[in-house]
Amino acid sequence: MGRRHQARELALKVLFELESDPKDPGQALHYRFAEEAVDPEVARFAEELVLGVMEHGSELDDMIASASKNWPLDQMAKVDRIILRIAAYEIAVSRNVPVRAAINESIELARTFSGEEAARFVNGVLGKIAAAGSPS
Repeated sequence: MGRRHQARELALKVLFELESDPKDPGQALHYRFAEEAVDPEVARFAEELVLGVMEHGSELDDMIASASKNWPLDQMAKVDRIILRIAAYEIAVSRNVPVRAAINESIELARTFSGEEAARFVNGVLGKIAAAGSPS
């Protein structure tokens, strides 16, 4: 598993934890860093994702909601919603990775943590977000 994938997985776990039990994100991150013995590069990217998703949460949720007309955010599985937030952040806000890479990584996370149906759902929603955010 690559470092960026490891960082996305770590960010997913921390954001999942914070959604259930809001607390200091720095504390949650540093606990996970120690628990999983991650290297500094993984830690930096995971921290960027967690803090970015938290800072832009409502903007990301608006993007996801408009790309997913049939599934309101509150009806999505929590893990799927968090995976979508991470990818939407990477696609529309940070723009530090190719869109296709962000989508593919998110599909893999969905497969691992939620199943094949979730992977298809994530792919569809992110495809719409990517298309909406593409320059004309």
